Formats: sequence, structure tokens, C-alpha cells
Amino acid sequence: MDTNFNYVHVSASERLEEFTKTKLDKLKDRYEFLISAEVFFKTENSTSKDKGRIAEIQLSVPGPRIFASSNEENFEIAVSKTINDLKTQLQKKKEKMQTH
Repeated sequence: MDTNFNYVHVSASERLEEFTKTKLDKLKDRYEFLISAEVFFKTENSTSKDKGRIAEIQLSVPGPRIFASSNEENFEIAVSKTINDLKTQLQKKKEKMQTH
């Protein structure tokens, strides 16, 4: 699966990319219809010190694209929560595809 990483007001991190790729590879193994992924890492200037690290992932699949985003205190937690949201959406899509 092709994975593109985009950084908005964040410096690139190979460790973060590897962490995200590992999580996405697990999704690819489970949902073979995945085509590609666009991953965005952003920082948000907020007054709250708890959050501000945003991970957005957009998956290309047959039909409409699937998107999820999380805003957490660090990128690893944001990626994990985003992946969990995507799993839910992918499971629904897989069930819908099986009924057709």
C-alpha cells in the first residue's frame, strides 16, 4: 500500500512514520481492498496544554474515501485513536461489500 506522509508545522520524524506504517500494515493485512493512505501530522496552537497534536489519515478504498482524525497530547496516541476509528469504518465497509 502506498503511504504518503505530510507534515504541517511539524518536523518530519522517521520514528513516527515507522510507527504509523506498522499500524497501517496491520489494517492492510486485515482489509485487502485498501489502495493507499494519506497521513497528515499537524500541530495546533491552543491554550490547552493537553492536546494540540493532530493525526489525520485518509484511506483510498473502492468507493468513497475513508477519513479519521484525532487531536491528542502526542502523535502516537493520536495515530492509535485514528487507526481505531478507521478500523470501525473499514469493518462497516467490508460488511457492506459482502452483502453485494
